[in-house]
Amino acid sequence: MEKLVAYILTSIYAVFFLLTLIVFHPIQWFCFNVLGYQAHKISTDWLQFFIMRSTNILGTRYTFIDNQDIPTDAPLIIVANHQSMYDISPITWHMRKHHPKFISKKELGKGIPSVSYNLRHGGSVLIDRKNPRQAFPAIMKFGEYIEETKRAAVIFPEGTRSKDGLPKPFQTKGLEILFKKIPSAVIVPITINNSWKLLKYGKFPMGIGNHMKLTVHKPLKLATFEDKAKLIAQIETTISSAIEV
Repeated sequence: MEKLVAYILTSIYAVFFLLTLIVFHPIQWFCFNVLGYQAHKISTDWLQFFIMRSTNILGTRYTFIDNQDIPTDAPLIIVANHQSMYDISPITWHMRKHHPKFISKKELGKGIPSVSYNLRHGGSVLIDRKNPRQAFPAIMKFGEYIEETKRAAVIFPEGTRSKDGLPKPFQTKGLEILFKKIPSAVIVPITINNSWKLLKYGKFPMGIGNHMKLTVHKPLKLATFEDKAKLIAQIETTISSAIEV
């Protein structure tokens, strides 16, 4: 019975999701080309807000637990586990005052209304995960941009999404590059729970009635840690310890 309801709700959701992407695409274009960065950022913030609202059709609820004092005058490295593409919207919306930018696979840079445009023009970086000769220099340049602008780099060190919520081991190279290129960074670990359940049946139908939770952990000043390997291990432990399985 639940799966039958899921088919119905997913069909309705798909209409609103696609409408959101189509409507915001020309809005983004106008904001970026006519009004500039700040207007474009606001348009993409609201894009993510309405993507979240469209998932409410599926019965998805969101809880974002953030009791931390995170500075807005320093660059951030936001480190999170990765469960689905639906991790993006709540991070972007709830951390919007920090201007989050993402390290994303190059395949997302084309073919998706609104999403691809934002990834290409909003300050994020597109990498070929199978080609280190392209990926590593791109991440270096991205890190320099974050350091200069004092915005937030979002990285999912697992490298791929967890399909069952269980954390995968961190791939550390991307983090190591960001540490070198953003020396004044404040690191913000975030644990994501239950995002994977939106895709527990696959893309159609989608999971219904899920409670997605994101927990922001205590920020860490990168400069206070001499041993970066131990720091990465600490971040991984902090994030993994709050995952609900």
